[in-house]
Amino acid sequence: MNVRTAVIPAAGYGTRFLPVSKAVPKEMLPLVDRPVIQYAVEQAVEAGIERVVLVTSAGKGATEEYFAIAPALEAALERRGHAKLDEVRRVSRMVELVPVTQAEPLGLGHAVLCARDAVGGEPFVVYLPDEIVLAEPSVTRQLLDASERLGGSVAGVIEVPRADVARYGVIAGEQVEERAWRLSGLVEKPPVEDAPSNLAVTGPYVLSPAIFDCLAAVEAGAVGEIQLTDGLDALAKREPVFAYRFEGKRFDAGTPLGLIETAVELALERPELASELGAWIKDLAKRIDG
Repeated sequence: MNVRTAVIPAAGYGTRFLPVSKAVPKEMLPLVDRPVIQYAVEQAVEAGIERVVLVTSAGKGATEEYFAIAPALEAALERRGHAKLDEVRRVSRMVELVPVTQAEPLGLGHAVLCARDAVGGEPFVVYLPDEIVLAEPSVTRQLLDASERLGGSVAGVIEVPRADVARYGVIAGEQVEERAWRLSGLVEKPPVEDAPSNLAVTGPYVLSPAIFDCLAAVEAGAVGEIQLTDGLDALAKREPVFAYRFEGKRFDAGTPLGLIETAVELALERPELASELGAWIKDLAKRIDG
């Protein structure tokens, strides 16, 4: 697949982060000195993706503003010879951002469907911005390579304890490589006793445009939402869809505790922060133990 577009759903209310998410989109909460969403955008750019379709909602203009050019700020930083000028310029020019509005939060599948016209009839990548993966090569590159090699759409999966399967969409399928399975179906949040595996779908996803027809045909669930896993289940019955257990260190920044843990881990990856932060963590651990 020649993939040049990514879709990032970012229209939800972020209720786990209330009250701050009332004013600040959860995708804009900081991980060190960058918002959560930037990690997905940077990974897309690194993989050669040219356009990011941002599925957003009313009151979330801060995300679009962050990636827009800020002439006054750039001029002020340039006058002062500020060290952050290059970084500010890079953020504003790294990718073409195409905003699309999701009028109501009707599920991840519906958010992806809202991007249909912007994506067109091309394969594309879907990122869940809360999912942060540190990997070399990047998880995007791993999935794109798997898609090219296997000849179909690919969903990133992780192994989870059997007791936790009810929190995820879980795959059923036949193993075709050490890390890859051809999907025969997916089950959203199954009871432990009914789960077909302990491989949970977390994304990212490399999807063929046929997913849009599948999502358009999905019936909304009990709470009125269209699930992406239901669309993938339908897609797997039409054409090859694979799950790939990617390599890398994954963090879930979608909860307050997860955001804190992710921020600390990312800061420890930064040479200019690691030494002082590590010393502080060791001192904190002593105080807690004491």
